[in-house]
Amino acid sequence: MYKVLETNGKLTQKDLIRETSLPSRTVRYALNRLKSEKFLIEHYYFIDARQSLYGLNPQPSQEEVVPV
Repeated sequence: MYKVLETNGKLTQKDLIRETSLPSRTVRYALNRLKSEKFLIEHYYFIDARQSLYGLNPQPSQEEVVPV
């Protein structure tokens, strides 16, 4: 999921389901998990207000970065 967003930019949940070929429940779980860990930002989708656009957080916080 992260890699698809990294490659394609902002996508809706329907787009993510289509791109990953994963079940909708799995995509919802992954989106919620990424959002709770601050890796994902949810944007308003002006074309269809019932949906949201999901994109990667350009600046993850320092506590989330694991040193190598």
